Amino acid sequence: MQRRDFLGTGLALGGAAAFGLAFHPRLARAQGANVIRVLAEGAPNTFDPAGTGYNIPSVNITWKVYDRLITFGQMALDGEGQDDAYIYDYDNLVPQAAESWTVSEDGATITFKMREGAVFHDGSPVTAEDVKWSLDRAVNVTTAKNQMGTGSMTDPAQFVVVDPMTITVTVPKADRFTLPNLALLFPAIINSKLAKEHVTAEDPWATEWLKNNVAGGGPFKMGQYQAGQQFVLEPFAEWKNGDRVPDDRILYQIVPQAASRRLAAERGEADLVRDLPGRDVKDLMEAGKVKVLGIANPATVTYIAMNNLIAPFDNMKVRQAIAFSVPYQDMFEAVLYGRGNPMFGGPAEVTSTQWPSPLPYSQDLDKAKALLAEAGFPDGFETTFSIDADDVTVGEPVAILMQEALGKIGIKVTIDKVPSGQMGTLLTEKKLPLFIANAGAWLRSPDYFFRIFYQGGTRWNFGSYESPEMVQIVADARWETDQAKYDALVMRMIELARTEVPVIPLWSAFQDTVVSPAMSGYTYMFHRSLELRHLDKKA
Repeated sequence: MQRRDFLGTGLALGGAAAFGLAFHPRLARAQGANVIRVLAEGAPNTFDPAGTGYNIPSVNITWKVYDRLITFGQMALDGEGQDDAYIYDYDNLVPQAAESWTVSEDGATITFKMREGAVFHDGSPVTAEDVKWSLDRAVNVTTAKNQMGTGSMTDPAQFVVVDPMTITVTVPKADRFTLPNLALLFPAIINSKLAKEHVTAEDPWATEWLKNNVAGGGPFKMGQYQAGQQFVLEPFAEWKNGDRVPDDRILYQIVPQAASRRLAAERGEADLVRDLPGRDVKDLMEAGKVKVLGIANPATVTYIAMNNLIAPFDNMKVRQAIAFSVPYQDMFEAVLYGRGNPMFGGPAEVTSTQWPSPLPYSQDLDKAKALLAEAGFPDGFETTFSIDADDVTVGEPVAILMQEALGKIGIKVTIDKVPSGQMGTLLTEKKLPLFIANAGAWLRSPDYFFRIFYQGGTRWNFGSYESPEMVQIVADARWETDQAKYDALVMRMIELARTEVPVIPLWSAFQDTVVSPAMSGYTYMFHRSLELRHLDKKA
């Protein structure tokens, strides 16, 4: 797809322009007999799988139009009303562009054999040289570089072409996160010959061109695109890197108004409707007129974060007092309408290595007051509670409920709505004392989660937590091969997170999707994305 197509082409909406949703038969005919219509809230901001500042709609494109050496398998959901629906299987890595791989005895070298006959969307063959260039790029482009480093991949010299269809990846020592990282979004295999045509001295990795163009060989090709409105994903008939070539076109439409998406769901005008508020989902389910699949991301959590570098949040008893002040259930109902997994009210003792898991806190204002007095603040103190001005659906009710609850123990809270463009900067600079945050880990291993969110100087360490013990045990766990020892290290991490409570987990929200009766094969991938390849639509 060329830049001019990205910027200027699009499907004619015809009579849909006035309302923005009506799905006219002529549109279906224009696209073919099998069109799966998806409605979602946001528009993609890049086509680059390693693009800086990528958003979730971008993931929904790049995950489909690019392949990786390996990918995650899938497993069936077994909950009520979740028949013929699936979720990715983190513990089951399966071949994609590589037909097989072997690991050396010391675990430090992985050899990948490429599939014969695989081609990019322009018909050129997928080779080990393309993989080499793509991995070299991944450890040089900032967003991908940071993630690849968590799997000990930092230097292009680690990727060696053995022959046109064989490549090795070598790390300093066996790392439990090397293979999972190769299955993520960032190390997508790019058509290097095509991308190199757009390399410049100032842009050696063609980032500007790849932001607006696709150079992949995934199961879908990018079809027509109308910026901010809709795009089409066309099945790539020559795709050979998986067990199933998709049959149906995907018409993905951006509908910012939640009320319009809800109306389309009620009228059965779309096959998949996403990004509905909790209240709408609850109403639709109670009406019993639509099928809703609600699936929790295993590693995405909403937090109340306390900056441990700013007094009085550097005092553990103050943080515990706030943890006992939070009106958890009221927030859970007011914001999510129960559409998620609670991260509060957990057992008093650590009973498993599952993480994230509920902390042992529920609202107890008497205990909160006592802890605040022990911390030296019997009369409370003043602080601000910051929310992203563009996230009022979640942030505002949480902030109001926090303001009310903390007021009951003497803490006076001023709510600060931070412009969205400034929020990331303030988080990176560690300038906010008390705020709401939401994030998900790319990998599900508990020690990976603690490494990202409970240590270090990145914005993702929301609590600015500094614990030498946590740093050490996280480092030890990364290389531990004895399962019993690993489990013991993880349980100690959980104990620290529960006791020192640098952040207060609230919930893991469901990814709710309204699914039409004609659909089967719904698969929820990580990071709130869809695996569209497995979808089938009845004629």
